Amino acid sequence: MQYIKFIRFASFFCAILFTLTNCSTTKNIDNTVGVGTQAPKNAEILFDGSRSMLDEKWTYWQGPRLKAQLPIKWQIVKDPINNGSAVNTNDPASAGGIYGAADIVTKKEYRDFRLHIEFLIEKPGGNSGVYLQNRYEIQVLDGDSTTHGIGAVINEKAAPYSAYNGVGKWNAYDIVFRAARFKDGQMIENPLTTIYFNGKKVHKNVRIGQVWGGPNSGIDGGNDEGRGITDVPGGLKLQAEGHDVLYRNIWIKDLNIKQSNTDF
Repeated sequence: MQYIKFIRFASFFCAILFTLTNCSTTKNIDNTVGVGTQAPKNAEILFDGSRSMLDEKWTYWQGPRLKAQLPIKWQIVKDPINNGSAVNTNDPASAGGIYGAADIVTKKEYRDFRLHIEFLIEKPGGNSGVYLQNRYEIQVLDGDSTTHGIGAVINEKAAPYSAYNGVGKWNAYDIVFRAARFKDGQMIENPLTTIYFNGKKVHKNVRIGQVWGGPNSGIDGGNDEGRGITDVPGGLKLQAEGHDVLYRNIWIKDLNIKQSNTDF
C-alpha cells in the first residue's frame, strides 16, 4: 500500500514538474502553421472578418502623424479567394503612403506571444506591415527581397522572398515573440523572434536591435533614434500605406517565455 501511494505521489510530482518546466520554454507552443491555421482554444481571436470585432478590439494608433478619426475607416470586404470576409488597409487618411496616419493597433497590449496573421496583397507593389508590440515591423511589401522586403524583420534580416505566395494570394505569418528583458531599468536582452512564412521557418531566434522608422513608426521610434527601447508592453499594429492589402484570421496567445529562445 505504501508503495502504491509513493508511485501516485511520484507521478503527481512529475506531472507538476513537467508543467512548470514547459511553461518556461516554447515546447508547449502550438506549431501548426500556414494559411488557414485556426486558433487553438486558449488563444484570443483578434479579427474574425467582422466589423464588430474590428471596432471592439482595434483602434487608431495615437502617433504623431495621426490624421484619421474613429470609427476606423478600414473597410470590411469580401474575401477574393474564399468564402468569408477580410479587412482592407486602404484608409483614405493614408493616401500617398503616409504611414502612421491611419495605422490600427489592438486595444490590448502584449509582451511575449504566439501570433498568427494572414494577408493578401491585391496589386503589385502593395505595402503594409505587421508591428510586434507596436515597435518591430515584419514587412508586408510586394516586389522587394532586401531587408526592407516581404517577410523581413525590417532592416535586420532580409526578405525570405521564395516563401511568398505572390500577389492575389493569401499568405501567413506564424510568429513567436519574446519581449526585451530589463534589469534596474536597463535592457539586458534584446527582443527575440522566430517566424514561419507560409509554413516555412524563415527566421530563427532573430535578435532585434532597435525600432526603425522614427517616431511615426511606433512605440520608442523617437527614443535615441529607435535604440531607446522601454520596458512597456505594446499592441499588435497593422500599417496603412494607402494600398489594397487585406488581412484576415488574426489570433494571438499570451506567453511567458523565460528562456532566451523563441524557436518552435
